[in-house]
Amino acid sequence: MSKSYRIQADVLRHRIQVVAELPARTGAERRRKADRLRLLETMRREARDVAVICERYYERGYRKNERYAI
Repeated sequence: MSKSYRIQADVLRHRIQVVAELPARTGAERRRKADRLRLLETMRREARDVAVICERYYERGYRKNERYAI
């Protein structure tokens, strides 16, 4: 399961790169681009966090992630 989350995080990383390269001509386009990038970055971070949780779920002494309770 952690592999699928890692793959999804990579897909999101690529999407972030694509959106970052798009030109923004007006102020409204710049705001929409910034909002989209912020949302994609949040999704990528959460996918990475869940991947780590899945990878380390059975390790003794693994501390709970402060955002996600196991």
